[in-house]
Amino acid sequence: MNKQQIINWLLEGDVSVQYQVHRDLLDEKRPDLRNRIATEGFGAQFLSKRHKKGHWGKAFYQPKWTSSNYTLMDLRNLYIATNNKLIKESIDIILEHKKANDGGILPIGKNKISDQCINGMFLNYASYFKTNKEDLKSVVDCILDQIMPDGGFNCRSNRGRPVHSSLHTTLSILEGLTEYDINGYTYRIEEVKEAMASSKEFILMHQLYISDRTGKIINKDFLKLSYPRRWRYDILSALDYFQYSKTKWDNRMQPAINILIKKRNKNGTWNVQAKHPGQTHFDMEKAGKPSRWNTLRALRVLKNYNKL
Repeated sequence: MNKQQIINWLLEGDVSVQYQVHRDLLDEKRPDLRNRIATEGFGAQFLSKRHKKGHWGKAFYQPKWTSSNYTLMDLRNLYIATNNKLIKESIDIILEHKKANDGGILPIGKNKISDQCINGMFLNYASYFKTNKEDLKSVVDCILDQIMPDGGFNCRSNRGRPVHSSLHTTLSILEGLTEYDINGYTYRIEEVKEAMASSKEFILMHQLYISDRTGKIINKDFLKLSYPRRWRYDILSALDYFQYSKTKWDNRMQPAINILIKKRNKNGTWNVQAKHPGQTHFDMEKAGKPSRWNTLRALRVLKNYNKL
């Protein structure tokens, strides 16, 4: 397929994909498409799974992919309108019932401490949906209090003694802090920006997937292009974060870009290469098949960094 044929193929997808194609690849504002996300396609399907008490799945974090946490992440990534009342009510319920003793968000059970990956995800969608600034302060405090000496984050930092940051956790935290910054929150904002800068450097220091100690691939799963990524790290999600956050080109991104280009199908699309096991509300795409989500994300990365 040529470029226009690929665009046409993408525009045959869900309305949320259509909206992002117009915004990111065609530089066109289409609020009419965004307003339809809540009433048709994937967005309407996710919203239809919401229980009357305001949660998804069985609880905030159970089962994994049908829980409130991951459903809210899916809805945020569809770019559904930020003024959705049902979603705002659900976030308020989480804040009322899931605050941990350390100020973060409690995953399950009666533990007194939160999980940093979840704190990052929560801050991401809570900031996107314009949550009250006072309700986010303790989450920001909890995140900033646990930055690692190497500049990144590790979800075990408050439950053990990790000596090295995690790419999984660092990307989730980065997405949350960036969304907090983009949406104009000001509490501890200079420290937030410092944490963002050090976390970006942590990822770039590893050229997105290479050990800084051995020069080998840290984890081959980092090279598999999944969607949704859930809490797991991969190079396309990292590159997509960098373009979204308007991070300037850094030559240490090039090895990941090279891999991304090699993974392109002959017809110009990218596949979903991996599905993370677990119960889902429904499957947006099939593993091993051309993916509109991954094709959209790859193309906007390459467009942003002039690699097309």
